Amino acid sequence: MNMQKPTLPKGTRDFAPEVMVKRNFIIQTIKQTFENFGFLPLETPALENLNTLMGKYGEEGDRLIFKILNSGDFLKDIQPEHLAEGYKKMTWRISEKALKYDLTVPLARFVVMNQGKITFPFRRYQIQPVWRGDSPQAGRYREFYQCDADVVGTDSLICEAEIILMINEVLQNLGLTEYSVKINNRKILAGIAQTIGMPQAETELCTAIDKIDKIGKQKVEAELAERGFPAEAIAQMQPFFAIQGDIFEKIQQLKPLLQNSEIGTKGITELEQTLELVKHFCQSDNFISQNHLDFDITLARGLNYYTGAIFEVKVHNLAIGSISGGGRYDNLTGAFGLPNVSGVGFSFGLDRIFDVLEKLNLFPAHTHTTTQVMFTNFDQTAQNYALSWLQKTRKAGIKAEIYPQPVKLKKQLDYANQKNIPFVVLIGSEEMEKQMFSLKDMQIGTQQQFHFEEMIAYIKKNSNNLV
Repeated sequence: MNMQKPTLPKGTRDFAPEVMVKRNFIIQTIKQTFENFGFLPLETPALENLNTLMGKYGEEGDRLIFKILNSGDFLKDIQPEHLAEGYKKMTWRISEKALKYDLTVPLARFVVMNQGKITFPFRRYQIQPVWRGDSPQAGRYREFYQCDADVVGTDSLICEAEIILMINEVLQNLGLTEYSVKINNRKILAGIAQTIGMPQAETELCTAIDKIDKIGKQKVEAELAERGFPAEAIAQMQPFFAIQGDIFEKIQQLKPLLQNSEIGTKGITELEQTLELVKHFCQSDNFISQNHLDFDITLARGLNYYTGAIFEVKVHNLAIGSISGGGRYDNLTGAFGLPNVSGVGFSFGLDRIFDVLEKLNLFPAHTHTTTQVMFTNFDQTAQNYALSWLQKTRKAGIKAEIYPQPVKLKKQLDYANQKNIPFVVLIGSEEMEKQMFSLKDMQIGTQQQFHFEEMIAYIKKNSNNLV
């Protein structure tokens, strides 16, 4: 019998303990900010009904949804004529469920199913994996975590302003300084489509223009032509591409271009009102630089459900995609039978943030360990003595472990070093007789004797930054 070599599906990864402690550091930083802004946790299943997800993300998004074959003989009702229908129609015959593509559509489904039980405006955060059938590449995975915060049931622009504040609070707490929070409004993009005489093709415009950072202006124009945009309409877009300056200068250049579009003008007004609210929050005239804000007219966020403000965060000088994005959606719950419920939210991409912090060496040293102190194990007598003190150490709020076997001290210290455990308690006959504890600082090599309470106080004082 041939031994099978174990492998992982492309676009997925294992996370070793030394990676997980860093991921947990990011998650805890994000959760702390979400809860500080009044958001409550929610979880939804990995699986959703396929009809819940399809039609919510646009043509490209629908293609990337991971469909799950029906249980059992999924071909039992398939007839030869069904094969001629093509794969899109065939999918519905052999698949009723799918892995969730994002956390926003499942949120909308949850809100509709529980509308009589939840309090509106409903503020929830959700940190869970999602799946997309993308081509794996640097910074892009098929299984990845999103960290979402959404408010459902209000159209107040205070929510948009708070998203900007939350993004900045999280990124600054993670040590990031070189990034841009790009903002736009889908109403502005609808106004552009209207102004160039293609109001019916807003979705196609957004899908193409959203790729400008990846493929460049020339290829975007070629894609627009392929999607049926006449040369005259593409020519009319040139003044929009030419907008430059700081955020206020860009807005002033945009106003006359959209003066004949009611929806475009409304988008500009919403953008200005959001900036005014951020200014009030910050009580500062330099709130734009303070919050790393930039107005990007080509930001479209390809997903179909956005209707108002849209956000995206890019880290400077790194070839990696956006690490956060989101926006306002007015009609999402309407697809599930609950119309006129507005929501707004955004998501952090945990995996991309991890990659950014790794590349920039921004993880604090304390994220390399979870154990703060290890008790040595010299023999049966020392082990039995140490166990009760080990438990008292844990009850004092110190993360602690004991080496499980009585082996040579060097092996035990090597173990502590490999796990980056900062303190080791040495218990021999002398320590047991005096009821003292020899504490070795593994980082600087010093060793001191303490009574138990003194030792606990010393560890706490010198490991304030430990996870």
